[in-house]
Amino acid sequence: MALPARSDPGSRAGRRRVRPGGPAAPVNAPWAPLHLFDVEERTPAVVATRLHAWQLAVGILFLLAAATASVVVGPAGLSPGAVLEEVVTRMLPLHLHPGLSTTGSVVVWQLRMPRIVLGALVGGTLALAGASYQGVFRNPLADPYLLGVASGAGLGATLAVVYATALPHLPFDPVPAAAFAGALLAAGATLALGRSRRSPGGTAPLLLAGVAVAALLTALQTYFQQRNSQDLQVVYSWILGGLSTAGWGQVLLILPYVGTAAAVLLGCRRLLDALSVGDDECTALGIRATRVRLLVVAAATLATAAAVSVSGLIGFVGIIVPHAIRMVAGPSYRRILPLSVLFGGGFLVLADLLARTVLSPAELPLGVVTAFLGAPFFLVVLRQARRVW
Repeated sequence: MALPARSDPGSRAGRRRVRPGGPAAPVNAPWAPLHLFDVEERTPAVVATRLHAWQLAVGILFLLAAATASVVVGPAGLSPGAVLEEVVTRMLPLHLHPGLSTTGSVVVWQLRMPRIVLGALVGGTLALAGASYQGVFRNPLADPYLLGVASGAGLGATLAVVYATALPHLPFDPVPAAAFAGALLAAGATLALGRSRRSPGGTAPLLLAGVAVAALLTALQTYFQQRNSQDLQVVYSWILGGLSTAGWGQVLLILPYVGTAAAVLLGCRRLLDALSVGDDECTALGIRATRVRLLVVAAATLATAAAVSVSGLIGFVGIIVPHAIRMVAGPSYRRILPLSVLFGGGFLVLADLLARTVLSPAELPLGVVTAFLGAPFFLVVLRQARRVW
């Protein structure tokens, strides 16, 4: 019987281990007996998933830099130094003399600041919802509008615009309220139709139900638009997205819904990591995957409905931002979800800055700007998807 060829002592096969009670043998030799201690080469590396303080600091700095650029730049011709002095004087207990006039102060605090805050809320919410959907459905192309939320919100806004004259005088803008209600009804219909007794925890029926509901609501929206062509411009302006009408009232309107949904989603970030390894493994760990999936979907849908009700349909934020974070910070949702809030908010604030300054004094639709910025990056993400997922 021929003995195996001698291997290079420096190679992996040539490394030898001394086991208790027996002679040394090459680790990967075909004749080496199995032993309880032979686990060195089979133990997988442990990947760190904890969110580091420096990562959180980078996200906060990015959001603050975007907000600073947005508050000092605008068509009003205000001095950047005077604007920063005004903001610092108001927000910090410093006894400085404001360098802006009364009109300039109104521009900063009633026009620019609520727009920045609302943009940060909407961008962070869409990125957080997109990352949550991607984790639940294990689909890198999942976005916040996956379950028909966009179609429901569009139909609700269209009905509010078309029948606004027939409604009595309301103390609030009916378009955001109708868009919010339409988005929730669409998501509720998708969840009701997507429940499967054969596969209660499966996502395929839910996705198919979302496609069907979105197609139906889009057809209804097109019908009402064609019957009321005089209102097409208003409807299309809302669909393309924008923050030109942003005010503190809209911030307060969505803040409870966004805050509640964000708290739930951030609290489920460990569970999303568990879902990524499979339902059987979750069951072995004592985690009910079906309940976790339903909770995450409900919270992400509520957050998306609140965001689109005040901003219109803004695309690419929920896909691009989580992908970019995943490529840099790794696949753990303990990192992806908190960083999506910060970088998503900063991204949309910068996109809104471009929307209101590129064609100043006119404005570009915010959805057009995000598509222009996101589409090229999305092509890069698609090339890297096989490596990341």
